[in-house]
Amino acid sequence: MKILCVGGGPAGLYASILLKQRDPSHDITVVEKNPAGETFGWGVVFSDETLGNLLEADPPTHDEIAAAFAHWDDIDVRFGGEVIRSTGHGFSGVSRVAFLRILQAHALALGVRLVFDRELSSEAELQGYDLVLAADGVRSKVRGFFPEAFQTSLDERRCRYIWLGTRKRFDAFTFIVASTPHGVMQVHAYRFDGNTSTFIVECDEATWRGAGFDRMPVEESVVALEKIFDAHLDGHGLMLNRTAWITFVTVKNARWRHGNVVLLGDAAHTAHFSIGSGTKLALEDAIALDGALAQGGPLAARLDAYEAGRRPVVERTQRAAQESLLWFENTRRYVHLPPLQFAFALLTRSLRISYENLRVRDPALVERLTRDFQRRVAALPADEREADPPRPPMFTPYRLRDCALANRVVVSPMCMYSAQGGLIDDFHLVHLGARALGGPGLLLTEMTDVSAEGRITPGCAGLYTDAHQAAWTRVVEFVHARSPTKIGIQLGHAGRKASTRVPWEGDGEDAPLPAARAWETLAPSPLPYSARTPAPREMTRADMDRVRLQFVASAERAAACGFDWLELHMAHGYLLASFLSPLTNRRADAFGGSVEDRLRYPLEVLDAVRWAWPGARPLSVRISATDWAPGGNEGDDAVTIARALHAHGADIIHVSTGQTVPEQRPVFGRLWQTRFADQVRQEAGVPTIAVGNVSSADHVNSILVAGRADLVALARPHLLDPHWTLRAAAEQGYAQGFWPPPYRAGRPIKRA
Repeated sequence: MKILCVGGGPAGLYASILLKQRDPSHDITVVEKNPAGETFGWGVVFSDETLGNLLEADPPTHDEIAAAFAHWDDIDVRFGGEVIRSTGHGFSGVSRVAFLRILQAHALALGVRLVFDRELSSEAELQGYDLVLAADGVRSKVRGFFPEAFQTSLDERRCRYIWLGTRKRFDAFTFIVASTPHGVMQVHAYRFDGNTSTFIVECDEATWRGAGFDRMPVEESVVALEKIFDAHLDGHGLMLNRTAWITFVTVKNARWRHGNVVLLGDAAHTAHFSIGSGTKLALEDAIALDGALAQGGPLAARLDAYEAGRRPVVERTQRAAQESLLWFENTRRYVHLPPLQFAFALLTRSLRISYENLRVRDPALVERLTRDFQRRVAALPADEREADPPRPPMFTPYRLRDCALANRVVVSPMCMYSAQGGLIDDFHLVHLGARALGGPGLLLTEMTDVSAEGRITPGCAGLYTDAHQAAWTRVVEFVHARSPTKIGIQLGHAGRKASTRVPWEGDGEDAPLPAARAWETLAPSPLPYSARTPAPREMTRADMDRVRLQFVASAERAAACGFDWLELHMAHGYLLASFLSPLTNRRADAFGGSVEDRLRYPLEVLDAVRWAWPGARPLSVRISATDWAPGGNEGDDAVTIARALHAHGADIIHVSTGQTVPEQRPVFGRLWQTRFADQVRQEAGVPTIAVGNVSSADHVNSILVAGRADLVALARPHLLDPHWTLRAAAEQGYAQGFWPPPYRAGRPIKRA
């Protein structure tokens, strides 16, 4: 094939090498806009895994690159006057100039034509080639020729950074976090040859402007940075290389191919430099493209196969990079943490390193972290404070008011529909009891309705009649007789999501009931949930008073049932949540408008319930921290809401997200909602319960030790395995003295 590669960076050069090696008859030209040997930045870094991929794909190039590497196993976090070192990571750094020269030399030796100092100006210059590789970076000229085809998204981020060099030799990948009079600045530093290190300085926009960097030449800002980080540079200066203060741009494309044009590297995707994956992704793109083209068949099918294989890998990396990026954009949020906890939060920010993963790499550090966590948060018995090994973090006790939880696992058993008109039957009794015996510290019912009109469906559980109260009393007594687990009830009102069919009737979750069985729905504004649901009636002041009293009555019934804990549901687009979101609250009176006014009615309900609920027992509130929709609530709003709820008597905030409007666009993934619990906990200073695709003990321990939440809720793992928590204890070597064996206390459980 006659191939044009636009862009002479790692992606383009390495793809050209691999393609030419596989088929020397290819006629390949690489066009680079910069002069030979001129590049942006200083060093690039690779993990040991990436090096393994290079060795498998192209041993000669790997060997020459490896000979130029500086290798290290450690990460240092310098914060609060301490240096926290973590070992066992495995990285290598190399000069970007040296790296490109190696690739250029190999390409030339294979017969690839390299053209420097030339930039394409029109689509016509792509004509006459069988294949065009668009590897020309974030602002790709080739991609710009076909905007409708690629549908590029460029997300320009909030922090400013500058890519510098220094003769200071860092012997570990080093993160430096410094509090200055203008705000927090952080450094990402690593050695890449015998006497030079990369030194990237990053800070948010307010800090950057506060330091005056927006008003001074870049050379002056470098002098200022030398003073700020003098204690870490050991007298060495900072060096410029075609450098300016810039912002990071996250690149995504709806498609990576148009005709015979295919995207590679930064033209296709970017990943924040804090996880060191930009060059890795570029090289692995080249490896994947070479493999796809070798399969034979029509060119279009081979290019599509390249994208289909690479996109899931890239998207996983981008999700991790986004988590890391967001952490560094908000470093100021964490500077109150003790140095050791701060270091763990930093190391685990992208979710690629976890508590157990770090234990494999650096067991001594994990033991230190675990003991530090227990000293800070737990009142352990004297004989256990220095136990060997220490108690796993998830099994550290937690106390809220007079409620003492044996561990930090919360189980929410999903919606409990009943064929008995919302009454809790023997199936639900066993369902809840089995999970209580399974070892969680707290068992929460899913939303239990405070009135008939507040039900989502006719089969939803309620607590507004004597029959309901009697049924729930059986549940509480059943759990208390058989397990140390505490049990809580979640009270709510479905609002505009009410009067829908039970799931087994089919037709989707929001399928409305037939008119003969339906009931009137209420909401802050007369906005239907979806196109097929009827508009609710806008609540009057009298409606608000009546519903508030319904919450109070159900809370009093819950106390009489003996529940240890009460949670108010103000999430997922139900009634109280609908008051909180600007997407669903369009009122023009005192209960709509600003977030403070939208809070007014939910706070009325909270005040009334807190008054009715026994003062010794905890009260939590579940919120949707973001609506995942334009114009809706976001994380900053959640902080404001959480502060207000806490001030009115909510002891802890159960942080969920979304389900406010059907057009939401959530970003799913591992622990996908945890960062919002983290934000609320750090910025509002309020205890939180985290939730969201938590599936392992490792997840729970990681969240707790990093300080992202105080309790961790999960549902599906305990639905699949009622004894999930007990099994997690045994797997971590913590079975002794934790929990009575299943079914020991009271009569055995029998399925109804």
